[in-house]
Amino acid sequence: MPSSLTPTVTPNSIPPPTLQPDFSLRTLNTFGIDAMAERYLALHSVTDLQWLHAALQADPVLARLPRLILGGGSNLVLTGDFHGLVLHSCSRGIAVIGQDDQCTLVRAAAGVGWHELVNWTLARQLGGLENLSLIPGTVGAAPIQNIGAYGVEMERYFHALTAFDLERGCLFTLDRAGCRFGYRDSIFKHDWRDRAVIVDVTFTLPRQWQPELRYAELATVLAQTTDPTMQQVSAAVIAIRQRKLPDPAVIGNAGSFFKNPLVSRVQRDALLAQHPALVSHDQPDGSAKLAAGWLIDQCGWKGRALGPVGVYHKQALVLVNLGGARGADVLQLAHAIQADVLQRFGVPLEPEPTFV
Repeated sequence: MPSSLTPTVTPNSIPPPTLQPDFSLRTLNTFGIDAMAERYLALHSVTDLQWLHAALQADPVLARLPRLILGGGSNLVLTGDFHGLVLHSCSRGIAVIGQDDQCTLVRAAAGVGWHELVNWTLARQLGGLENLSLIPGTVGAAPIQNIGAYGVEMERYFHALTAFDLERGCLFTLDRAGCRFGYRDSIFKHDWRDRAVIVDVTFTLPRQWQPELRYAELATVLAQTTDPTMQQVSAAVIAIRQRKLPDPAVIGNAGSFFKNPLVSRVQRDALLAQHPALVSHDQPDGSAKLAAGWLIDQCGWKGRALGPVGVYHKQALVLVNLGGARGADVLQLAHAIQADVLQRFGVPLEPEPTFV
């Protein structure tokens, strides 16, 4: 099985890199917020990254600009125009790079859509990612957020990634430990933020596949299906998501807006005594994860609006753009929800999206 992670996925034709001034980001963020980037660069290959490094070395003004590394824009709230350099991952390609009796290694370029990768693996009978079906965004963004849904987090199937260091102008690799994955967290939100551009990600998918059905809602949907296939699990996940979550192409949103808060089991038990319907899940580390959507719903926010931003009527965890929303409008609603949940339950809510 190959151990090298030298990038092998490159496009057939690579357009020359072009720095574009005053570039609209409205179509590049799923919340649909209209904001401008002072400079914009589409990245199609490692060659483009090498060109960028040389440009940063040659132009001190460009080098001093703040940077925003952009994938699908699905986990982003633009609070205003970005007075800096937006680097947009647009690379393409997926390939099997190795296989043994235990697993198959699949590598995908950073610009590939996440759901596109899931469908690619399922079409080849490679299971593991089906619980993460229909999550918006790109492959390159997945490790940054350590995306997760329906009982599975990406890190379970993560093998390694290749990234480009904009400061040193070279490629480097990180394994699972090096990425320092946490709940919706990784090293790319900290030490490597705005400095490393993920080039490709390699996943290890088990040859002996078993469905992951511990998530109650998913198990209920598949309760009448004997020995569900990976495709059936994916279809069930898609059906649940489409029933509960708005399509960003129709209603602007950034997906789940708040993280499910982690509290001690002592605090959870005290809340449960007061609120018997509280939704929570025990964690391996002894903590308890509370359902943020339930907390928000209990505060009466589901279906309510505050100006041009509202809480989705089917899922209290999702904030939506009702038309013409600005970043300030989103922040105002988020802060109001946080204040209400904290006052009623004593639990702070932390947003999932990155605010820029």
